[in-house]
Amino acid sequence: MIKSVIFDMDGVLIDSEIHYLQYDLDFARTKNPNVTIDQLYGMVGASKEPAWRIMAEAIANGQSWQELREEYRSSINVYAQVDYRAIFRSEALPVLEALKARNYSIALASSTQMEIIRRVLSENQITDYFQVIVTGNQFKQSKPNPEIYHYTAAQLNTPENQCLVIEDSTLGITAAYRAGMTVAALIDDRFGFDRSLAHHEIASLTEIPDLLKRL
Repeated sequence: MIKSVIFDMDGVLIDSEIHYLQYDLDFARTKNPNVTIDQLYGMVGASKEPAWRIMAEAIANGQSWQELREEYRSSINVYAQVDYRAIFRSEALPVLEALKARNYSIALASSTQMEIIRRVLSENQITDYFQVIVTGNQFKQSKPNPEIYHYTAAQLNTPENQCLVIEDSTLGITAAYRAGMTVAALIDDRFGFDRSLAHHEIASLTEIPDLLKRL
């Protein structure tokens, strides 16, 4: 029986990944015009070091991932450019309302830094729906390491096998699966994600309440 629902943020509550990836591609092409967007797909859902190692490999100009990341961060504040209300999945609000009404515990477990998580939740007025909010920066290794989900379940006081996780990326799905949780993958075919470890696939967040009835 599922008692808690844990959401990823990027790609799930907000359609942010395509926007971030475009900024990444624009930067990469200032270094190497031949970089293609599919070379950067692995950055989606990844934490800092793995993501920027992919960037460094794609650019292949001899700079380290640390040097590239620092140059990128000093040239543009991507988070300041994104309108998080415009890319919020509006269907998330009634879903959160429905879960709250049915007394499910709700958490957020995202690889994004806490400052941005708080901003996204605040600007879309959904902070109060989450009893637990966790960032991957709290851990030595983020997704696909399952530690973030083990920790989130402990904070919810819910056994892992009684948690439903809503994820979209290969790394997130893998982390939740490794944590022993039920995984529902939000379908997004733009980035070549592998959803094979997910127990369920959903085309929209609106499917979550009905899915829970069957679990």
